[in-house]
Amino acid sequence: MIETDRLILRAFLETDREPWAAMNADPEVMRHFPATLSREEADAVIERVNGKIAETGVGFWALERKSDGAFLGFAGLNQIAHEHLPIFGRWEVGWRLARHAWGQGYASEAGAAALAHGFGRMGLPRILAYTAVTNTPSEAVMQRLGMRRAAEMDFDHPLIAADRPIRRHIVYLKEA
Repeated sequence: MIETDRLILRAFLETDREPWAAMNADPEVMRHFPATLSREEADAVIERVNGKIAETGVGFWALERKSDGAFLGFAGLNQIAHEHLPIFGRWEVGWRLARHAWGQGYASEAGAAALAHGFGRMGLPRILAYTAVTNTPSEAVMQRLGMRRAAEMDFDHPLIAADRPIRRHIVYLKEA
């Protein structure tokens, strides 16, 4: 668990399942992803994430607002396990928030805490972030986190059709 001024980053709880599923079924939240997630798919993500956190102590933690306990989404660190990606095996910082949490600095706050954990407790030398080229809000968070554009690492996502505008992915990098 990690705490910031306004947030708690923690493993997912049973009470997070409903708001997590609703968030991942929201077409606006998922507009930079290949598709929305069904309830079963959203639950499977929770199981994978919590398993990784239990095993390693690190993952995409659930975000809870301290002031009222509201579920906001997730953020954290992940070692990229998709072998089909050219950034396979590298550590990433990432986030996904429910619409009601947008525009309040939560992604930047959680991302900064995750980077500090990665560079501090984990001793990682570099952490990257990537997103669809269309996702300018996430790109702005990467910039606010002091990450630098690593255009030489940009890639076309091999699991997204060539005619989709979200196929091209941009990469940002931060070093300890």
